Amino acid sequence: MRDSDGALRAVVVGAGPAGLACAALLREAGVEAQVLERADQVGDTWRRHYERLRLHTVRWLSHLPGWPIPREYGAWVSRADFVAYLEEYARRNRLRIEHGTAVTGIAERSGRWRLETSRGALEAEHVVVATGLNRTPAMPPWPGRAGYRGELLHAAEYRNAAPYRNRDVLVVGAGNSGAEIALDLLEGGARRVRVAVRRPPNILRREIAGIPTQAMASLLRPLPPALKDSCLALFQRMTVGGLERFGLPRPARGVYTQVVREHSIPIVDTGFVAAVRQGRIAIVPAVRDLQGEEVLLEDGSRLRPEATVAATGYRPGLEELLGGLGVLSPDGRPPADGLRGLHFIGFTNSIEGNLRRIGSEARRIARSIGRNGASGRR
Repeated sequence: MRDSDGALRAVVVGAGPAGLACAALLREAGVEAQVLERADQVGDTWRRHYERLRLHTVRWLSHLPGWPIPREYGAWVSRADFVAYLEEYARRNRLRIEHGTAVTGIAERSGRWRLETSRGALEAEHVVVATGLNRTPAMPPWPGRAGYRGELLHAAEYRNAAPYRNRDVLVVGAGNSGAEIALDLLEGGARRVRVAVRRPPNILRREIAGIPTQAMASLLRPLPPALKDSCLALFQRMTVGGLERFGLPRPARGVYTQVVREHSIPIVDTGFVAAVRQGRIAIVPAVRDLQGEEVLLEDGSRLRPEATVAATGYRPGLEELLGGLGVLSPDGRPPADGLRGLHFIGFTNSIEGNLRRIGSEARRIARSIGRNGASGRR
């Protein structure tokens, strides 16, 4: 859909869950959005995650607007099944997706937005950036990294435990990826698994007495932040307990506060805690330096793992796209409210689940674009 000057009404950048949800709701609102995706398929980031990944949020609270995830996928949907769901979602909503088109820059021009892409430039009244929080792997700038002679890879490159059978592996980082990769390595036959932790994580069970913790967190939504933290701390004490003697002290901040202030999602436990308690996964201090074939830890001890997996997170990677606008935060996140005609979706973590939040953000953006029409006002 173009105006008289040839500008598109709306462009969505990214064909992951956020982009697909937004495009579907825009179509429902009468706006035919053009989706630009640099990969050759939808859900490309999900396809490249490690194989054992399952949604940490329950199926019935994780679907995109307008179509539930099929029941046969089970309560905790696998990575492969979620990708299949995204493919079918795009088909059912008849979304216009231009694959193999990388957006390299976005700038304002005469009240519209100009997008530089690998297939040429185009203009749009509204642009929705839906490239997500996990666009660019973040590898810490450890001293000595350039000369490190050991095997080092980011979690984005990890697929399964097969290459690490009977090997000594160090996982750096205690987020969900780090915890699950450590468990995958253990179950896949690694000889030794250690996890280096800089900042103690909050940990919640995936479910309590058959009730998903996500559902409980949703019920806490109306409560003040301090009361949310207190309720979640009670869940932690009841189901996880103290892990101080295993090297995991309690975090300084509560679950909800840590999500809001540090953008840090708690570990959703699927077996990591038991493995730590049993001594099958060892917790060690944070990495300070890489020296030759050795990893130097903050307490001065040295390790010589046969492989090191850096589960050290991701960055949105929006500097190239939006660097000239001066709107990014120090950690690379865009403004939640966007700019006039420029919208962002999928860049905020939520204790209730990021996929659930995507739905509410997509509805807000679709209402805004559909209501304001060609004026571009928010």
